[in-house]
Amino acid sequence: MCKPEWRRARVQAQRLVDLARLRRVRDRIDREYARPLDVEALARDANMPAGHLSRQFRAAYGESPYAYLMTRRVERAAALLRRGDLGVTEVCFVVGCASPGTFTTRFTELVGMSPGAFRRQAAGAAIVLEGMPACVAKAVSRLVRIREARAVGRALA
Repeated sequence: MCKPEWRRARVQAQRLVDLARLRRVRDRIDREYARPLDVEALARDANMPAGHLSRQFRAAYGESPYAYLMTRRVERAAALLRRGDLGVTEVCFVVGCASPGTFTTRFTELVGMSPGAFRRQAAGAAIVLEGMPACVAKAVSRLVRIREARAVGRALA
C-alpha cells in the first residue's frame, strides 16, 4: 500500500513536469508568434491534451494560450506601428494575423484605440519618448488590456 506522502510527492513531481511543458509552450509562442499557431498543435507538441493545456496555461499565466498569443502579436504590432514605416494592413500580416478585422478588434481591446489612431498618435509621442531612458519609455508605453485597467480603476475608487 502506498503511503500518503508518496502520493503527494508524485503529484508535486507531475506539477513540475507540467510547468516545464507550459514554459516551453510559452517560449514557443514568444518565438513563433508570426506563424499560424493553434492550441491543438501546441498541445500535441507538449504531449498534453488541448483542454488540459488551456486550463493549466490559464492557471499558470493568467490567460489562455490564444489570448497570450494575441497579446504578443499586438505588442509586436505596436512596436512596428511606432516605427511608422509600415501600414496597418501590412503590420497585421507581418505579425501573423490572417484577418485585419480580428487584428483591429484585438488591438483596440488591448490598446484602447484602433491601430490607425495608434500609429498617428505614436508619430507625435516619439518626440516625447525620445529623451527618456529606454527602461522608462518601455514601462510607460506598456500595453494593458482595457478591461483590466477599468477593473483596477474601480478597485481603487
